[in-house]
Amino acid sequence: MKKILKNYGFIICMLVGIIAGCIVGAVWPGATCLEPLGTVFINLMFCIVVPMVFCSISSAIANMQSARRAGKIMGVTVITFCVTAGIAALIMYIIVRVIPIVGGTYEVVEGEIGETLGLADMIINFFTKPDFSELWSRRAILPLIVFAILLGFGVQLSGGPETKTAKLLEDVTACIMNTVRIVTYYAPIGFFGFFATLVATYGPELIGDYSRTLIVYYVVCFVYMFISFPIYATFGGGKGAAKVMFKHLFKPAAVSFGTCSSVATIPTNMEAAEDTGISKEVADIVLPLGATMHMDGSAMSAIVKVAFLFGIFGQDFSTGRAVLAIVIAIFSSVAMSGIPGGGGTGELVLCTIFFPDQLAVAYPIALALGNLVDPPATMVNAAGDYVVSYIVERFVNGKDWLQKKMSK
Repeated sequence: MKKILKNYGFIICMLVGIIAGCIVGAVWPGATCLEPLGTVFINLMFCIVVPMVFCSISSAIANMQSARRAGKIMGVTVITFCVTAGIAALIMYIIVRVIPIVGGTYEVVEGEIGETLGLADMIINFFTKPDFSELWSRRAILPLIVFAILLGFGVQLSGGPETKTAKLLEDVTACIMNTVRIVTYYAPIGFFGFFATLVATYGPELIGDYSRTLIVYYVVCFVYMFISFPIYATFGGGKGAAKVMFKHLFKPAAVSFGTCSSVATIPTNMEAAEDTGISKEVADIVLPLGATMHMDGSAMSAIVKVAFLFGIFGQDFSTGRAVLAIVIAIFSSVAMSGIPGGGGTGELVLCTIFFPDQLAVAYPIALALGNLVDPPATMVNAAGDYVVSYIVERFVNGKDWLQKKMSK
């Protein structure tokens, strides 16, 4: 019993917090007042995550023995992200074709959208900021990652691991990770507040007009995790990898589902990767990069939103449109920030391309649907970052990397 409590005590506490929150939210509509308990946790995580992302990525690149190796890891990472997102989007398209998600007539109200950015402005804002101080915000994670990558290669050109800057970045990263462990002790209380608020807020919506879509999406997300993730882990880590993956998957999945934030899950993913034996150089690049670029759940939700809107407007989701939707789902997911509600930009892109004449109606519907599917979408996104690190590790350190770690 002592061994079980030592190994799984914290996970049990997290489960108790989640279950208790769900029960309280279901029986007490006023449970929304518990939201501050969860907000405190996510705010603490956000404060830690920004410097952690910057230091971990720049440190990983700066401390590699060669810039070529850093480039190889990044190249494999991005290709893997695109492939898994494409697979996820294709699976969801097949599901919505087999199971129509719109069965009745929906009455929609004209809505208004704010002033939209042009393509050039969108690209600029996604990858850069005009002032260095603006990088230090969770709303600028992608530009921060770009700058961290540039700094890491800059340190490489100045001597790499031998420089004082590389050693400083490595030391700061280690200190930040220890701070994360301290904050994590508050997680069960934070989850209690999050899930109580989630159930109290969205419970009635689950039996409303969006019920069929939500049920299909939630089920597919969990099925995708339990079928695709073991395949990815086995491909990346070989025999026994799926078992190891499931052993460490719960914590990142719970944190991402509860916080609806890929960014807030980075520290938990880091811990899971370290416990698994994934090399630090891979984890420090794949996991922060994955928080904004690896969006399998968002790619699936993009297909669901398009299918839902096609059904509402009485249009056929044909094969030609499906191919375009899958391509857009993959690339728009890269632009979605790893924060709650960050998919608004991707939803706007989808609606602008497929429903330009009904934009004021389509966008609010897609936005509402996006908020309702955010928990499982983020769970697939963020927990998938940890799983994908198995694949990157294989191509960087050999297909038997896990067996070597387990034999030690």
